[in-house]
Amino acid sequence: MPTQMLIGGAWRDGDAVLPVLDPATGERIAEVAAGSPADAVEACSVAAEAQKRWAAAAPRARAEVLRACWQTLVDHGDELAELITSENGKPLADARGEITYAAEFFRWNAEEAVRIHGTISDAPSGANKILVRHPPVGVVVVVTPWNFPAAMITRKVAPALAAGNAVVIKPAEDTPLTALRVAELLEEAGVPPGVVNVVPTTDPGAWFDAAVDHPAVRMVSFTGSTETGRKLLRRSADRVLKVGMELGGNAPFIVFDDADIDAAVEGAMVAKMRHSAQTCTAANRFFVEGGVAEEFTAKLGDAMGALTVGGGLTEGVDCGPMINAAAIEKIHRLVQSAAESGAATTLGGSPIDGPGFFYEPTVLANVTADAAITRSEIFGPVAPVIPFTDTDAMIAAANDTEMGLAAYVYTRDLGRGLHVSERLESGMVGLNRGAMSDPAAPFGGMKQSGLGREGASEGVYEFCETQYIAASW
Repeated sequence: MPTQMLIGGAWRDGDAVLPVLDPATGERIAEVAAGSPADAVEACSVAAEAQKRWAAAAPRARAEVLRACWQTLVDHGDELAELITSENGKPLADARGEITYAAEFFRWNAEEAVRIHGTISDAPSGANKILVRHPPVGVVVVVTPWNFPAAMITRKVAPALAAGNAVVIKPAEDTPLTALRVAELLEEAGVPPGVVNVVPTTDPGAWFDAAVDHPAVRMVSFTGSTETGRKLLRRSADRVLKVGMELGGNAPFIVFDDADIDAAVEGAMVAKMRHSAQTCTAANRFFVEGGVAEEFTAKLGDAMGALTVGGGLTEGVDCGPMINAAAIEKIHRLVQSAAESGAATTLGGSPIDGPGFFYEPTVLANVTADAAITRSEIFGPVAPVIPFTDTDAMIAAANDTEMGLAAYVYTRDLGRGLHVSERLESGMVGLNRGAMSDPAAPFGGMKQSGLGREGASEGVYEFCETQYIAASW
């Protein structure tokens, strides 16, 4: 398990160390080298030189390396899953699923690497030809969150490499171990030294300032909170950098009275509780039509109550710890606020005493659409249920947020489901599905939930420029 920085294919110590805690116990499990702003600058310089050689490689050659990366990650799936669970806390089953998902971005983008298409056409005047091509942007600064320590790296790095770029990664302070091991495996799979660099840090602001001021850096790709995204956007604007931003969510989960309630509950458990409810696409507000609100709430409570909470490394655990103590404090503050506003706590509602950072799976009934808990991304195992009778008013409430990442709709009436889906201000909608993420689909949000798309054919072009050549012959 590497614990040093990776710069130009060399493992290096830093001037400081970053402690890594197991959120299931609160105990320190490792110390990782913490890079300085100078380390970030050096990594960008090394990446700039490596990128030129990597971009000059034939698309098929890059594709073969990416395909080898997919196989290598799959072959090390169990090891990586245990590492994710150790520093992130999510149950092993979820961690294994993350590795499968993370690896798939390399297989998908191995196929996309040879399909970055340009065009040629006649100018309307007939005076010349119009040639359009898509070269790589150059060096990409990648900033990733703690909730998917492998997948949020591969979702960016795979298309960036497919297009011919090099990357400098700043992993989340809570989960740097997975990033370092993934980078090590990518080099074992054939990624040239310097194309992928990883520099953890305890001073992210200064690190980012130094990196984005490097003249070779031409893009920032970030996944994280909207609040942090705004800051990075402002700073990136100083150099007019290209940006990819996958930001926060506040997903509505809508259940109509003609829905299959058992299927809706099953989908709700996936949309809410996957990865211990700490995902940006997690269902955050449950709008349930009045005729089935009581039934849905009761059945959701039964399903939530049947979850096994504990350390993720224990087989059979359904819900692991939250990432840290601050997360527990935020979740409990939101639950208390909802209760004070008249919501009924039908299940849970409290932190769990003992070592680690655990919160009870919680269901809140009769929450009002304007309650404080509906305005914040919960990022925890809490399901607030909001009964509704007027569809138009419900859609207005669902859209009454600056977030627009994911949404879910359950109904047996496909026409109504599609009509409502089209009215939702959300970049992604799960219609009668509680899961939607797929490397072959464009992942991203509307409004303040992000800029650009990751995955699908669109994903690789995010890491390309567009060049036009006027040619005569």
